[in-house]
Amino acid sequence: MVELRLPKNSRVVKGKVWEKPDSAVNVKEIRIYRYNPDNGSNPRLDTFYIDLDKCGPMILDALIKIKNEIDPTLTFRRSCREGICGSCSMNIGGVNTLACLKGMNEFSGRISIYPLPHLPVIKDLVPDLNQFYEQHANVKPWLETSSEEPKDEWLQSIEERKSLDGLYECVMCACCSTSCPSYWWNGEKYLGPAALLHAYRWIIDSRDQDREQRLRDLDDSFKLYRCHTIMNCAKACPKGLNPAKAIAEIKKLQNC
Repeated sequence: MVELRLPKNSRVVKGKVWEKPDSAVNVKEIRIYRYNPDNGSNPRLDTFYIDLDKCGPMILDALIKIKNEIDPTLTFRRSCREGICGSCSMNIGGVNTLACLKGMNEFSGRISIYPLPHLPVIKDLVPDLNQFYEQHANVKPWLETSSEEPKDEWLQSIEERKSLDGLYECVMCACCSTSCPSYWWNGEKYLGPAALLHAYRWIIDSRDQDREQRLRDLDDSFKLYRCHTIMNCAKACPKGLNPAKAIAEIKKLQNC
């Protein structure tokens, strides 16, 4: 029988347990993944207790409260607090989502918070997204035109503009890509759901004049066709978008 062990410093150990707030009645237990590359120690799970009567309703509110009042070394990304910037993406209760959109009342018991899976961790809840952003840039997420620029603007009909609904709303949070097994296995070659959704958004934009080249650039056994329609991406998207459908539409256009 083969026995497999995780590499040194990769196994998560029990971390510090912070005291419960005094005289608090409505308390929520939150366990948070902690990792500091500077001290060479194993990642750990720290346990915090939040007085819900003195905290906002969202997971991000709890994280901010912990950082401001309990442990200032806790590290995470955040910005808009409105589900627009995509900064506070993390794995909460086993699901990739945005901390600013996930309410604590959605959990009946303890809440476990980890960084997005299958990415190198910079510190605590902050993953390294460099490769993710490079893949986004690879699909040329901008308008490509060859004709003379109009005096005022590139025009679209109402119907043409409506075709972009469900695509432009992506906030590049990486929840979909990091929930995709194909991306876990082939992340260096497969562009992933987020980048491909953006690719489709520009392919079908009526103002873009580079469709054929965009399709040729994606006609690759890894860039596009490593998608096996597992559908984790659609389930994970906190904005309710469907990257799997966009990928399927690109495949259909490849065969036209």
